[in-house]
Amino acid sequence: MEKTGVETLFGWLDEATELIRQHRNETYLDSLTITMEILFYEGAPEDMDDILSHKLENTLTTIDFHSYSTDEIRKSVQLAILKGMKGSTQQQHLMTPETVGLIVGYLSDKLTKDKENLRVFDPVSGTGNLLTTVLAQLKQKVTAFASEVDQTLIQLSVLSANLQKKQIEFFHQDSLSPFLMDPVDLIVADLPVGYYPDDIRANDFELKADSGHSYSHHLLIEQSLKYTTEAGYLIFVVPEFLFDSDQSDKLHAYIQEYAHIVGIIRLPETAFKSEKNAKSILILQKKGQHTSTPKQPLLVQMPSFKNSNAMADILGKMNAWFDTYSK
Repeated sequence: MEKTGVETLFGWLDEATELIRQHRNETYLDSLTITMEILFYEGAPEDMDDILSHKLENTLTTIDFHSYSTDEIRKSVQLAILKGMKGSTQQQHLMTPETVGLIVGYLSDKLTKDKENLRVFDPVSGTGNLLTTVLAQLKQKVTAFASEVDQTLIQLSVLSANLQKKQIEFFHQDSLSPFLMDPVDLIVADLPVGYYPDDIRANDFELKADSGHSYSHHLLIEQSLKYTTEAGYLIFVVPEFLFDSDQSDKLHAYIQEYAHIVGIIRLPETAFKSEKNAKSILILQKKGQHTSTPKQPLLVQMPSFKNSNAMADILGKMNAWFDTYSK
């Protein structure tokens, strides 16, 4: 059976990365960044060991990179990153599942389709897969921004964006520190869950904990609202327990004061490793002069992504909801 473009390109990325990893005794992800650079520049760097350089130059002749679509490139890179992350990555660094990214992209398109120019920001971009999945579904002119504190992850995301020919301005910083960036129309984020260790910086936020460490996911919601324009939208992938935790009353009151809850989409548990990792998508609109809470928010329980008939039915209902929401 003939391999798909994604399988072929992933096979090449994997082979070249393993060559580098074994030769240099580095991690898979660090080796993958070198592979992606070689693919982008179409050649091994000059300062590379001659034996390794020769092997990699030979592998480059076996692939026509320019024959692959942007989507094939994104998915191939995603598979390689997933392989590198397997078993060695903290929970908050896990990649957003592909189907979840597609749903966030669908929602982004529906909410912003009337804007000719769009500014989009992912404040916790990780490997950049969620943001590039969303960008692929937006039809207007987009200016994109992303922030990530982890050195390896931001390297991977920059290289992935370059290979996909996506223009994204990256900030390599703690996403709870101030940004040199004007507010944006749309924020998308798969929020990392946990405690924020910097109590001094957390003190600047309304959603700081009354005692002990604050929740980073709460602070990121507040930070995101600060960098959203009036009437702009925020689409967060959030833990299922977001409004059931010990600091959730404060979070709920904050959201009620500064935003409208546009919708909550519960994702199927089958999309995640276990029930405790289950997530939902929270859709907010920042309050503005001419905004109001929807009479009927979009409340959806997504079926299993493998059930195509049920998925088609749910998407039909969501399309109908958006038709009334935009009027």
